Amino acid sequence: MRIPCPLCGTRDRREFWYRGAAVDLERPAPDAGVEAWDDFVYLRENPAGPTRELWYHEGGCGAWLVVERDTVTHEIGRVALASEERS
Repeated sequence: MRIPCPLCGTRDRREFWYRGAAVDLERPAPDAGVEAWDDFVYLRENPAGPTRELWYHEGGCGAWLVVERDTVTHEIGRVALASEERS
């Protein structure tokens, strides 16, 4: 798989580090209990199809990217700098 970095151009995915889904997770209260914290840390959706993911360009410019990718075909759609997605 090749990921088009907005700063460096298209690169092999081995230059990148996958962080996970690019979603805002609701953090449990500090006293929520072990089960709530276990769910927050370990349980994530694993959809088949279009997703928004965070990738770090570790072997390149060091940018965090939001990558829209189909998990079935690995087709990359839109890629944007994470810093620009939050504005």
